Amino acid sequence: MKKIYIILSIAFLTLGLTACHGRLVPKNDKIEAIDFEVPEAFDETKEHQITFWAKNDTNKIQQEIFNQAVEEFQKLYPNIHIQVIQYSDYTKIYSDVITNISTNTTPNASIAYPDHVATYMEGQNVVVPLNSLIENEKYGLGGKELKFQSIHKEDIFSKFLDECIIQDKYCILPFMRSSEALYVNQTYLKENGFEIPETFTWEYIWEVSKYAKQKATLEQKAMIPLIYKSTDNMFIQLCKQHNFKYTTSKGKVEFLSEEVSQMLLDLVEPIDQGYFDTFKRVSYPGNFYNKGQCIFAIDSTAGSTWLGSKAPLLDIPQSEVVDFETLVTTVPQVNKENPWMISQGPSMCLFYKEDPQEVLATWLFMQYLLTQKTQISFSKTEGYLPVTKTAVESNEFQQYLKDEAEYDVKRKATKLIIDNIDHTFVTPVFNGSSLCRSAAGYLIEAMFNKKFRDKKSIEELFSLVDTRYKLSTYEIK
Repeated sequence: MKKIYIILSIAFLTLGLTACHGRLVPKNDKIEAIDFEVPEAFDETKEHQITFWAKNDTNKIQQEIFNQAVEEFQKLYPNIHIQVIQYSDYTKIYSDVITNISTNTTPNASIAYPDHVATYMEGQNVVVPLNSLIENEKYGLGGKELKFQSIHKEDIFSKFLDECIIQDKYCILPFMRSSEALYVNQTYLKENGFEIPETFTWEYIWEVSKYAKQKATLEQKAMIPLIYKSTDNMFIQLCKQHNFKYTTSKGKVEFLSEEVSQMLLDLVEPIDQGYFDTFKRVSYPGNFYNKGQCIFAIDSTAGSTWLGSKAPLLDIPQSEVVDFETLVTTVPQVNKENPWMISQGPSMCLFYKEDPQEVLATWLFMQYLLTQKTQISFSKTEGYLPVTKTAVESNEFQQYLKDEAEYDVKRKATKLIIDNIDHTFVTPVFNGSSLCRSAAGYLIEAMFNKKFRDKKSIEELFSLVDTRYKLSTYEIK
């Protein structure tokens, strides 16, 4: 059934149309998000059945944290019955929501990426803007009528809250934040005479990769010096680091440019020499990294428990893991004086329902997921950062970051985000921005095809990508 959903959603998007409550809306017809009128009081005599679509990293502990939050919340609000549906993939949530919009059967709330929500919002009265709920003195953030100690708006990191603005309104609520990290086999660098820089540059990465590839060839050993999990992020971060244009907030695609053409051609030598490869082409970076067959693995901070000699989660036999020290640092930079790393991670989306009391009941549960216990518990499962300053600054969380009983790579990944919040960025969000990300990743993957090795062939690639992803149709005039 899920495969059918995915096919349907791709069909809708390829046509440049989005399903919304039984009708289709052209992408370029901007639909204003309608403010939600908060009920004067929450009716605790009325029973509500609420469905929440959650995302976990196939991590049983994450699932239990959601279940625990539900159990504790329902003790406070026994008339609100929460059913959590667990997903292990953002794309599956997205495709299922797209399908359910057309039949008016969306969940009450779901974990989501901003790019996905921008597409949902092409439907009239699909996504609830949160401004009125956030600011409501009774039931908003820190509201006086709440039965739990809710966080206040100012308790959320302002940068993370700003990431939730779509069409000039708060249309999602941040849940957790992550970024990408460079996981380095520090032992290899030390044993082979390389100095460990404070900030790793692409120039340094290629220098080490050249040495490692030549050494492995002489020793007849397998080696892919660098494996990048998300080529979408690789392209986007390279554009940001070079200060190249990506897209505008109105959906104008600007990355099919002369300067980006050269940026892609600069990858030809590292690709042809075998210095790096991608998750889509070979395998999960950790599988090579943990065997010592990869020196640099670039993956989400939320993937930290899969990386390193003592990684608690493995996809390979323990007998194949080699012993080495892992350094966790920022992704390779073009300019080490002006570092940039992408901000990502799950947020929460609230869907309209006919009964405003049902919407309010869902909002109360979404708020509960921002309370300190849930935020800290979930962040401990991976290299996630709580979105609230109150959780991050708490004694419990600060002790966790120092706790040597916790996996050190995971703690380092979390601390990396804290230390670099001011160096994180997001890309503009609009209906079609999700497909722009896919197009960006496709451009990196295409460079492994020896057909694309000069400016003329890159122009042909740009034309192919423009047609395949309909990039010229997203701009709101």
